[in-house]
Amino acid sequence: MANWRQEEFGKRPARIANCSGYCGDPPAEMYKQATLGDVDFITGDYLAEVNIAKNAENFARGHHPGYEASAWEGLEMTIDVINEKRIKVALNGGALNPKGLALKVAELIRERGHNLSVAYISGDDLLPEVLKLMPNTRSAYLPHLDSTNSNVQPLEEALSFLNPDQISKSPTEIVSANAYLGARGIVNAFQQGADIVITGRVSDASPVIAAAWYWWSWNATDYDQLAGALIAGHLIECSAYVTGGNFAGFTDKKYGGWKRFVAPGFPIAEVNADGSCVVTKHDGTGGVVNEDTVKCQLLYELQGNVYLHSDSKAVLDGVKVEEVGKDRVRVSGIKGLPPPSTTKLAIFYKGGYECQLLLNAAGYGWKDKCELFEEQVKLQVGEESLGKLDFLEFQRIGVPAENPWDQASSTTYIRVVSQAKDATALLEIPKAVGNISLKHFHGFHSSLDMRTAIPKPYLAYYPALWAQQELQETVHFIDASGEITSSCSAGHPSVYEPLSERSNYDTTSPVTFTGPTRAIRLGDIALARSGDKGSNLNVGIFVQTTRQWDWLRSFMSRERMWQLLGGDAEKSYSLERVEFPHVFAVHFVVYGILGRGVSSSTRLDAFGKGFADYLRDKVVEVPIAILEDEG
Repeated sequence: MANWRQEEFGKRPARIANCSGYCGDPPAEMYKQATLGDVDFITGDYLAEVNIAKNAENFARGHHPGYEASAWEGLEMTIDVINEKRIKVALNGGALNPKGLALKVAELIRERGHNLSVAYISGDDLLPEVLKLMPNTRSAYLPHLDSTNSNVQPLEEALSFLNPDQISKSPTEIVSANAYLGARGIVNAFQQGADIVITGRVSDASPVIAAAWYWWSWNATDYDQLAGALIAGHLIECSAYVTGGNFAGFTDKKYGGWKRFVAPGFPIAEVNADGSCVVTKHDGTGGVVNEDTVKCQLLYELQGNVYLHSDSKAVLDGVKVEEVGKDRVRVSGIKGLPPPSTTKLAIFYKGGYECQLLLNAAGYGWKDKCELFEEQVKLQVGEESLGKLDFLEFQRIGVPAENPWDQASSTTYIRVVSQAKDATALLEIPKAVGNISLKHFHGFHSSLDMRTAIPKPYLAYYPALWAQQELQETVHFIDASGEITSSCSAGHPSVYEPLSERSNYDTTSPVTFTGPTRAIRLGDIALARSGDKGSNLNVGIFVQTTRQWDWLRSFMSRERMWQLLGGDAEKSYSLERVEFPHVFAVHFVVYGILGRGVSSSTRLDAFGKGFADYLRDKVVEVPIAILEDEG
């Protein structure tokens, strides 16, 4: 520590650049973050929930390296700059094999003649422990992530991992089981002199938390600071999502028009001693960092007003977002609490097989065509074969335009999606379509070919809870020969706080507006962001002015959200609502709407990303007076 940025260490904000939000982000973004300006740390999140599982079998067979290729490629092209500028790096691109990636990096450092120390973190892979659990004790040791929420009863579909039929199967059907680790292992590695730290499944924000924690020499009980860093990590871990990617307002001319968002730069968080941060980006890069892009990302994939993490809880009721300069937005007001005693354990198992057929129906009489086709297919499949399917749904995708301009705008998809334990059972569906032959509805036509109708195996997802005290998180230093030169435990939090009842309320002081109203789309007055948390969908909606906020919080009640869900609403779902008054935002979680979630979801929008603009497309009555407010 004494030799690393001695003049500045802990005396100014830690400048933390994120280079990846998913394994698909180009490796060159790491090089850009290192070369386009001065940064102290580079962090990278390479793991969506299913990354580890989708490569697990090939890794076990020796057909995959286990780590994410884009993480290695980024390090390979950036290592000289990392060495020259003495930038510290923390990446979760180790995925299934953090040791393997750490060894590759150590070899690269030796080849280039650099003096950099490499460490990796183990302890997230709990597959051996999960496989040891006897089938009849699985439900006792692996409660569902939402089981602690008294307002929610997880859907039967989401609990299928625990049902008797599934339990009777061999436990080797489980493909992967990885716990979400916190930041303490990375901090420990930095404190012992590591320059590059490779992890497997840590939480998305953990590398950023660790960087700020190390820079400011916080204690493990500095919860306000850790919670602030958690939100800083949440804001930048999705790379361009905070600089203009996935931004609801990209068409608005006040942001410069959509061309400004063609190639958004990647973000930087300048984290202060109190945990507050300024979100920014390198000068000259595309996109934009303003209050609205930051608010959108703040509201993305939230659990409500309390963000849970292995090192702290972040209470967001008082969060503030304010522009303090060009492409500079300050985020503050976060309060911290001790962490929960459990962390998320992402379990993926072989769910069986699934198939999808896409058929087209031209506009005239399209609803009757869909109903006729559904009945014809079910008749041909037969009751016995239908009983062998776990799931079968005929989804209508898109509504044909009235008085269409061309045939494409007059067309709707019939999406037939099905899942079953046995691939043979699914083959009855394309066979049934074939048997309909020329008995089909008027104008029937398919999309290109029927290759998607061939059953393919899919991985099912089960989010469990696992006691943090049972984790064996360990830091290992490695040399270029593959030898582990030292190892030490990352330890555990010294204090835990039980999970409290989650907040769920309508506004306490609704405002009644008088005067004329105008029917507009919700998106004409509000921005939003939505995403997934396993089986659940979250969406946050916000406006620009105080009067608009009075209207939004009064209008967007829980009952109103049920109404706006329309045909997507089901009695089995649960709904939670909270408010963030300083950012003029209402936030909802819809529990159960994504089924089992992740790779198991059968919804067209399996990750809930399009839900926000579906909601913003709804026509609502808005007081004309507040439409005249300038945001």
